Amino acid sequence: MRFAAATSRVVLWLATTVALAVAIPAAWTQLNIVNEGGYAALAQKAAGDPALQSAMASELTTRAMALMACGGGRYPVDSSQVHDVASAFTAGREFPPLFARANRAAHGWLFADPGSGHNGDQWVVDVAPMLKDASFQRVLSSHNVTVPANLTVPIAVSMPQSLRQGQLSRLAKWGPRVSIGAAALSGFLALLTLAASRRRGKALTSLGVSALLVGAAGWAGTEIGGRYVNDALNRSAGDIRRIAEVMVGHTEAGLRQWLDLTLEAGAVLVGFGVLVAILGGLRKKA
Repeated sequence: MRFAAATSRVVLWLATTVALAVAIPAAWTQLNIVNEGGYAALAQKAAGDPALQSAMASELTTRAMALMACGGGRYPVDSSQVHDVASAFTAGREFPPLFARANRAAHGWLFADPGSGHNGDQWVVDVAPMLKDASFQRVLSSHNVTVPANLTVPIAVSMPQSLRQGQLSRLAKWGPRVSIGAAALSGFLALLTLAASRRRGKALTSLGVSALLVGAAGWAGTEIGGRYVNDALNRSAGDIRRIAEVMVGHTEAGLRQWLDLTLEAGAVLVGFGVLVAILGGLRKKA
């Protein structure tokens, strides 16, 4: 009988650990990657990174110079002047919201239903709204250049055949349910683990160990996944590759922050569990 009870407690603890291991990355992914608003917020935050601003300034300079070359202006174009304008723009407060807007469209191409209006066979970002900023308009108008309604830049120079519009639309549909379900299940199993244990301090300590294991496994997973991320980045080139690297860096930093919080919560639970066990032992002796 005691063996069966002990076995059930171990099974509950293992199930709680597995559920938590699913819940943490699922919740983070849903809030910051799958959710369009969360991804746009991530992009807007990354837009404050000087490395991303530098890469975006170079890309915008290239696009502006190409427009002026096609415009056939009478005066020679000074690329350094255009780059200075682009650098000032990307360092200004107008840039982050526009960068987030461009990333919303790129996000929609992958996650929205193909029939929702995100048309096109290529995964691109539209930089026309940025070039329509007043700072660029002063330079472009002096060369009689009008920015087109859309000026798209491919995100990947070599698109894998498996990548297509709306490929992740099912994830957008089922992601919220999976993340909420995993979080609810892990909480429910944790309560069952506490209820099934005769020693609350030991149960709290075991739950803390679960959180520590999940946090450590998550850190290991991010290190292993780095190789696959680099393979994906190799499909981009030039300034777009530099921009993607910064975005990936901020994405990894956000996930690791959650993993750090999981580790800290685990350490607190372990310490609290030990304290409860000590107080329980003293109470029995008294």
